[in-house]
Amino acid sequence: MARSIRKTKIFPITTAESEKHDKRRWNKTFRKVSKNLIGEGKEAPHKIQSVSSAWDGAKDGKRYRKNATVRDMRK
Repeated sequence: MARSIRKTKIFPITTAESEKHDKRRWNKTFRKVSKNLIGEGKEAPHKIQSVSSAWDGAKDGKRYRKNATVRDMRK
């Protein structure tokens, strides 16, 4: 990624490196809820957002930076 640059000046608000653990937790919860609802004879949720919230994760938002430098725009 030596030549990769951002196209927009939108940056995550975070100190976390990755959302990998959050995604694993959300998918595990989704599968658990779906399995329980199917076992009860009810309809399972179609989207993971109905079970979890993106605001619960380590990366919880984004912000537009007007005065981003060239170094900030590198990936």
